[in-house]
Amino acid sequence: MVQVSLGSLVAGAKAGKLVSFPTDTVPALAVLPEQGELIFAAKQRSYEKPLILLAARASQLWSFVTGNEDEYKIWHKVANTYWPGALTLVLPASAQVPKALFGILPVTEPRTVGIRVPDCAIAQSILEQTGPLATSSANLSGQPPLQTMSEIEAQFPNVLTLATESNKEIQQNSSPSTVAKWTGKNWQILRQGAVKLE
Repeated sequence: MVQVSLGSLVAGAKAGKLVSFPTDTVPALAVLPEQGELIFAAKQRSYEKPLILLAARASQLWSFVTGNEDEYKIWHKVANTYWPGALTLVLPASAQVPKALFGILPVTEPRTVGIRVPDCAIAQSILEQTGPLATSSANLSGQPPLQTMSEIEAQFPNVLTLATESNKEIQQNSSPSTVAKWTGKNWQILRQGAVKLE
């Protein structure tokens, strides 16, 4: 697939196609949440690793999680401190989260969902127009994340990749995001990335 303009990429994403664009960390493979299985298939990703939701603003993400009043206060405070930025919060999932995000995890497990607002103008512009997207890093499972749109285009020829100006890369940080899971009492760091959670 040739690299496409921002408008074509947004239209493709809204039509349920798999797309790829830069973020503030590594480039993302992204798709409408209810089409999440397309990412699992493209990456040959284990269904035991749920996808995460990226959005342009925190307010677009809160309906996908569920907690009590005190928990919401804590989560909002952390989001206000670190977003937009390289911090993924793993929180109890609400019924709003499409099953396609979870792969084939047994329904009996308490479901959680990773959510993040990237600190990247291009990613935010796309997400503002598409709404929250299910995402993962752009690479085959188990391999290092691809860093450029050209590499992504070569490895995933059926994915709509964003054409970057004279193919200059917009990459800002090659580290993945920090992943912090809410345990019900505090944060458990599942992956230490660019952000140090205080």
